[in-house]
Amino acid sequence: MKKKDPGGKVVCTNKKAYHDYHIEQVLEAGMVLNGPEIKSLRAGKANLKDGYAQVKNNELFLYNVHISPYPYASMTPPDPLRVRKLLLHRREINKLIGKLKEQGYTLVPLKIYLNPQGRAKLALGLAKGKKLYDKRAALKQKETDRELQRVMRRG
Repeated sequence: MKKKDPGGKVVCTNKKAYHDYHIEQVLEAGMVLNGPEIKSLRAGKANLKDGYAQVKNNELFLYNVHISPYPYASMTPPDPLRVRKLLLHRREINKLIGKLKEQGYTLVPLKIYLNPQGRAKLALGLAKGKKLYDKRAALKQKETDRELQRVMRRG
């Protein structure tokens, strides 16, 4: 599975995911959305904070991702937290099923973006949870890198 670089407008990111998980692999997946949902995404109204993806019946679904209702929609708005189907090739889903059977792996949404063709895509990370001491070490490393950059800038 290859890494793909988002080329379009980033709608929302999950900054907490990089703090809570070791991201080992990033995948690009399409999403099945209704008309008002894509308009809401184009307006930047989404939240990935508590989201996760899961495999059910050899299909991939996205849970707990909040896409706000589009205020100007003429039809009844869908549930903002509804379960959304993700679109991946069969061989990619099969590889994910094999990885997810290993202890400690989960699928975490990293960002939603619109590609140059205007389609909503989801960057999905295959992740392993961090322990508390890993989080502290990462924060300490980030702080030392910042200090080093300040010193280098001063010359």
